[in-house]
Amino acid sequence: MQHPSQGVDHRAEVSVAQHPFAVIFGCSDSRVAAEIIFDQGLGDVFVVRTAGHVLDTTVIGSIEYGVDVLGASLVVVLGHDSCGAVAAATNALTTGELPTGFVRAIVDRVIPSIVNLGGGGPGALGSLDPAVLGHEHVRHTVQMLQGYSRSLAESVTSGRVAIVGVEYTLADGTVHLTEAVGAV
Repeated sequence: MQHPSQGVDHRAEVSVAQHPFAVIFGCSDSRVAAEIIFDQGLGDVFVVRTAGHVLDTTVIGSIEYGVDVLGASLVVVLGHDSCGAVAAATNALTTGELPTGFVRAIVDRVIPSIVNLGGGGPGALGSLDPAVLGHEHVRHTVQMLQGYSRSLAESVTSGRVAIVGVEYTLADGTVHLTEAVGAV
């Protein structure tokens, strides 16, 4: 790792404006820090994080800000293995037990990504490899960004922006492409 764009001179340069080349939308998991995973420095990427990389209007607005206002040309949906939000959604679908409080809102937003997997109804999800469920959630999130945001969809259609979904493997630190829309 090179640890770019972190020196005193660069900090002074980005103190007046930011021009990230990418928006990274990832999970809040403490093991999945986007700037570290991709070895990026201050001002290089605009990062938006929620548990389970779940979308809502403020998240989409933040991503649109990174693209429309700051000029980023790449949106990365960063998923990972051993995701607690995907596991909680799987548990809710297989057992019927829902989490309490606002954690339920997270689970409710992951469920549409995985509910139709398994072929045998929600109970069959428990027999699937968790990696398959996480993979589908990343793929679904990429599709939802395009479907929910007219601005992002138009930016992809015009060739100005690409949206990619990637999955990070915690144990070995590798990243694998899952889904891509637009010119990558």
